[in-house]
Amino acid sequence: MLVRLDLDDARWRDFVSSAEEALPFHHPSWASLLAECYGFRPFALALEEEGHIRAGLPVLEVRGLLGGRRWSSLPFTDHCPPLATTQAALEQLPAALDEARERAGAARVELHGELSGPHAASWPTAVTHTLGLRRDAAELFAAFHRSQVQRNVRKAEESRLVLRRAEREEDLTEAFYGLHLETRRRQGTPVQPRRFFRLLWRRVLEPGLGYLTLAYDGSAPAAGAVFLAWNGTVTYKYGASDPRLLGLRPNHLIFWDAIRRACESGYRSFDFGRTDFENGGLREFKSRWGAQEVPLVYSTVAGAAPAAGHGHGRSARALATVIRRSPAWVCRGLGEALYKYAA
Repeated sequence: MLVRLDLDDARWRDFVSSAEEALPFHHPSWASLLAECYGFRPFALALEEEGHIRAGLPVLEVRGLLGGRRWSSLPFTDHCPPLATTQAALEQLPAALDEARERAGAARVELHGELSGPHAASWPTAVTHTLGLRRDAAELFAAFHRSQVQRNVRKAEESRLVLRRAEREEDLTEAFYGLHLETRRRQGTPVQPRRFFRLLWRRVLEPGLGYLTLAYDGSAPAAGAVFLAWNGTVTYKYGASDPRLLGLRPNHLIFWDAIRRACESGYRSFDFGRTDFENGGLREFKSRWGAQEVPLVYSTVAGAAPAAGHGHGRSARALATVIRRSPAWVCRGLGEALYKYAA
């Protein structure tokens, strides 16, 4: 039987915490953050058997600009596959989800993970890069690309850069946000509302489910990165940098610091995050750290796989051009007004 649970229900929290394959995105705090920031309705869908949860996923009910409802697990999230204790339970999940969404009047269920069966459609949407960690960080360093990673890390260590782990909300909402806004403007992409980063600090980073590292050149932030960390996995989520200071290799220094700390803290894996297929330069950068490239497969229940080129049409290219050619407040304003509708 498929039941709907609150994200703070003890049964759901215990199920997620006991799942070895659960990622930082499965932690209830992540879905709660998204729900609070964008006004989505959060819950978990769980397949119960004899009083025990056998499979399930966190869900946000999302409404489009025209008011249509759908369920997403989870928007603005790289990877959040359904969790299951057995293969049999996983195989029962698509039919149960289809029945539940039909009863609730939701158009479809979107999953940022793979789900197969007659009720589901799946497709590769991007790639991720995962680095298995060992206790000895020196072993990992020796396996990095010699000229493109090792040399750049050493160059950054010998530079005037100083790394600082964020200790105040303002480190995220002011120092990092400023870098992030300019990075998004250069990319032609609307930036998340500033309130998202306030909530990210309060709901995720401050409670110890992740952290922000900033690289400073004197008093100026050269680069920063937000990492989520929970259940044996460290996941790179957001990064931003000042292009004028990239010659100091601040991003190499930040990534190496994160990997080394993860090893020392006993984490099992380091996830470099989602990369689009067409972004060959970023894929190569992540692979040079010894990470294994794996396709990210997304799925829908009661919905078809998107057509090739989905999300990269003429209107998206036109918007990107406008943002790149406009002051930063345009990028910020579009994010405040429209970001939630990209879910």
